[in-house]
Amino acid sequence: MNQFDRKENAVRRLLDDGTPPSVPPDLYEEAVRRGGRMLRRRRALRRLLWLLLLVAAIAFVVWASVEQPWVEPPSETTPPLTGW
Repeated sequence: MNQFDRKENAVRRLLDDGTPPSVPPDLYEEAVRRGGRMLRRRRALRRLLWLLLLVAAIAFVVWASVEQPWVEPPSETTPPLTGW
């Protein structure tokens, strides 16, 4: 008998017993408390990630406006024509 069969037999014994297992009385309140905390953390993390994305976009726009990477740099192979 492998481990899966043992676990399945244990679950079947629990379900065939007829009486449902007792549930702690404060289980619902604890689940609601933990679920609310998880939602708050997830919401805060999502807001933080959006804020970081916004800051990165603003930093990129500022860099692009200062550096202007789309403009071709001046050629340095030919000396300037002065004194004609």
